[in-house]
Amino acid sequence: MTMSLFNVFDTAGTGMYAQSVRLNTTSSNLANANSASSSIDRTYRAREPVFGQILKDPFSPDGTAIGVKVLGVVESQAPLRREYNPGNPNADEEGYVYMPNVNVVEEMANMISASRSYQTNVEVMNTAKEMLMRTLAMGQ
Repeated sequence: MTMSLFNVFDTAGTGMYAQSVRLNTTSSNLANANSASSSIDRTYRAREPVFGQILKDPFSPDGTAIGVKVLGVVESQAPLRREYNPGNPNADEEGYVYMPNVNVVEEMANMISASRSYQTNVEVMNTAKEMLMRTLAMGQ
């Protein structure tokens, strides 16, 4: 099985796009981590991107993956937090507010992981570019 060096750019590019979606989703979760609501229905729910593989030939028996695609963004089904805070303007008639199901520690770990994965894909592209430049220089 041979893979053109040019395909490396496509593969790394899909990885960079996927990690940027992951980083944007994490950013949204962190921004809304402390947003209180008086209703379960209006409370922010943590979101997560769902990824899938891009297959070279979906009918191929070896199922060679050549990239990653974003299948969508789903809401977490983890329970919301209910806190007693009667002084909050968003408190319901019983004095409770509903808080998002965002786990800040988990989101920070996701942010670091997404950032490092993005960085790794950039390094892959730079290495492939350098290899192509050296190949071209050999012909001079």
